[in-house]
Amino acid sequence: MSLASAQAAKIELRRSALASRSVVFEARGAAAAAALVTQTAKAFANVQNKIIAGYWPIGAEIDCRPAMAALHARGLALCLPVAGQRGDRLIFRRWAPGQELDQGPFGTFHPQASAASAEPDILLVPLLAFDGQGNRLGYGAAFYDRTLNVLRSQGSVSAWGIGFDEQEVGQVPADPYDAKLDGMITDKRVLRFAAAA
Repeated sequence: MSLASAQAAKIELRRSALASRSVVFEARGAAAAAALVTQTAKAFANVQNKIIAGYWPIGAEIDCRPAMAALHARGLALCLPVAGQRGDRLIFRRWAPGQELDQGPFGTFHPQASAASAEPDILLVPLLAFDGQGNRLGYGAAFYDRTLNVLRSQGSVSAWGIGFDEQEVGQVPADPYDAKLDGMITDKRVLRFAAAA
């Protein structure tokens, strides 16, 4: 698929994925957030001494905050992303449940500037759609793709998509700049993909 074709297909899928995700969120958003706690615990049952980057949910994204709180209660360190200008990679600052946040761009919230910076070992990544090959459809700004490509060039980091089970599609159109997921955690299951390229 050419780059132009992939971009056009992404625009169309983004439109339909936003609509279908909103329906699921309205129907069972709270129950899915609770179920995500169990699935996240399964995915990271053997993880110790790692920094996990979560995210502050916006819109109809599945609420990963209860899962992050449970990981923190297990003793795992957390951080949250800070988005800058389009074209920048994300940076990360340490965070613990209950700490005050500042409002960021695009409706996001992030730790205050006084919070310590961090480089995560594991990223929890929001999405609009995913497929069985580890491809992820985001909002189109490429913050996570850019960030993962940089972090992976510097060492070992894994990326786990977070979403409703219904967000799986047959195929997400991908181009060479897209960073694949290592795994996917939904409210119903944990998927592990082949090592991301």
